[in-house]
Amino acid sequence: MALVLSCLAGEVATAQTTPQERLVRSRAVEAVIWGMPVVNYDLMLQEMLTKTPGKVNQVIYWGKPLDWKNQTLTPNPDTLYLMTFLNTKDVGPIVIEIPPADANGSLNANIVNVWQEPLEDGGLLGVDKGAGVKLVMLPPDYKGQVPAGYEALQPNTWGSYALIRSNLRSHAEADVAKSIAYARQLKVYPLSQASNPPATVFTDVKDILFDTTIRYDESFFVNLDRMVQSEPWLGRDRAMIDQLRSIGIEKGKPFAPDTKMKQVLKDSIADAHAWMAAKYDAAPPVFFEGTHWTFPTHPEMLKGASESFEGANDYPVDWRGITYHYAYIGIKRLGAGQFYIINIKDKDGADYEGAKTYHLRVAADVPIEQYWSLTAYDRDTHALIKNVDRASRASNNPEVKKNADGTVDLYLGARPPAGQESNWIPTDPARKFELMFRLYGPKKEFFDKVWKLPDVEKIAAQ
Repeated sequence: MALVLSCLAGEVATAQTTPQERLVRSRAVEAVIWGMPVVNYDLMLQEMLTKTPGKVNQVIYWGKPLDWKNQTLTPNPDTLYLMTFLNTKDVGPIVIEIPPADANGSLNANIVNVWQEPLEDGGLLGVDKGAGVKLVMLPPDYKGQVPAGYEALQPNTWGSYALIRSNLRSHAEADVAKSIAYARQLKVYPLSQASNPPATVFTDVKDILFDTTIRYDESFFVNLDRMVQSEPWLGRDRAMIDQLRSIGIEKGKPFAPDTKMKQVLKDSIADAHAWMAAKYDAAPPVFFEGTHWTFPTHPEMLKGASESFEGANDYPVDWRGITYHYAYIGIKRLGAGQFYIINIKDKDGADYEGAKTYHLRVAADVPIEQYWSLTAYDRDTHALIKNVDRASRASNNPEVKKNADGTVDLYLGARPPAGQESNWIPTDPARKFELMFRLYGPKKEFFDKVWKLPDVEKIAAQ
């Protein structure tokens, strides 16, 4: 893993620091980048354990389309979310039973280990193609037999989790209720109790402020230490053992940094944040040539994830860290069930400012099987913009008006243009924002670029 310290704005190599101090600080920076996905995971887990009644091996869900109280990274406010955090250490193999799709609903599920490494996708556009599937998570040291009828996944970590989306026909109350009822057919139970599974516990967390944005302070290392203590080392990461020891993180020993080390960690997390933010601002490669719409992450990261980060000659730790500082969840078959493109600059290459007004014309006949959506996020936190009454507009929302030719005009800004309230996404005038365009069930024409999304344009002040 290449050291990034020399690229940072706050150059450390001064006459006041020793080579040892510079080495420790550089290792702390690398620890942040390497550890980002597992800390991202732990933040979500701890938020569930401390802010909700939910527990490990149960299911929490949002009983309405997400609003700003869900402060996870770049979530989708046009579906219903369920999460289950699993741990096989004490109970052995655990089953996630995904129901078959039917006229009442369908799911899109992504299952990952604690490093958010994709393990499998389930549901309508997953491995089962909507037929339903019983996935069983095996402990890392499991050598037993798996009964017929179960598809085994072995995360190589004790912990894992699934993000499950229950698809919405529309935002109408009746459709939301139907989607929730369908999703509650999901089952989570120990394999040892498969002959008579206990009822799955569901907890609705829709009204809880659920904040899992990345903490760029010393607490990051507390999360990282907790994961090092609780999870086995993966072979590919053993080179980090000494790196972490030099900043006070060592398996089997308490993490107790002294005052001097706390300052090093504070400075290092700031350096790492600045580096990742700068790389993100430069953006992943462009998806639609001639626009500012980019891939959701760098193709190196997509390739690495598809290979479980076990490629013979690559391990994209840098892009993995950058990706998980603005997003979460790994997808095994990105593009089969869903795909995302990101936009952080307008047509003129300028940042999006919440006090200004912008326009996007979505071309007609979006090549999708399910729906598309445009969502605005806070540029600094990468979460939903706080204190606004909605964050997106989507094709599965009947309020959104279409033009006679099938195109859709969308507007973003602190106030809607006259007559455009139904196609308007509000922003905070005091903050910058960024955009994500989602396609659920994208078709071949999208990837062949037969259909194209244009740039977002700033509207001149009236």
